[in-house]
Amino acid sequence: MNPNIAIKVKSGPSIMLASGNWFDLLDPWGSAFTISDIAQGLSNICRYSGQCRKFYSVAEHSLHVCETVEDCKLEALLHDAAEAFLGDITRPLKQLLPQYKEIEANVEAAVIERFGLDPKAKTVVKLADLRVLAAEQAQVMPEGTDFWAVPSKTLAADVEIKFLSPENSYERFMAKFSELRRA
Repeated sequence: MNPNIAIKVKSGPSIMLASGNWFDLLDPWGSAFTISDIAQGLSNICRYSGQCRKFYSVAEHSLHVCETVEDCKLEALLHDAAEAFLGDITRPLKQLLPQYKEIEANVEAAVIERFGLDPKAKTVVKLADLRVLAAEQAQVMPEGTDFWAVPSKTLAADVEIKFLSPENSYERFMAKFSELRRA
């Protein structure tokens, strides 16, 4: 390993997590990641590549998606968990990166397996995610950014963006995870 580059290669390129564990991008199943690692990453990543009015974390977004669904709450809370390790890549850029999509799908599958999530919940969670997206864009982006919602018949979720600090979003994310695990 080159000491000037913060990349470790085991079976694939790996990143060091805040917990001190390594996350192998090509072998997420063999990586020792925890819910705390996911919360840490998501609470420090800003949605919309940072192109919103104020810092708005992926962790806060995940909490809103969780609030929007009736069932599948844990799946909703963890729907963007892969972004804790891969970053929040904008949809237009994802379309240009087919290998990224494959890596993201593998990380998502490892998260589903690690936390015993129902992969069939994806459709319900995706609808809630779109509803939250419409609400977010109306609250955090320039006027008209949510232009797509009306013709697509997507009703904005009834959520209020609080622009939580990374510390606060981490704490709320972890508390919600603990609450859902107890239920």
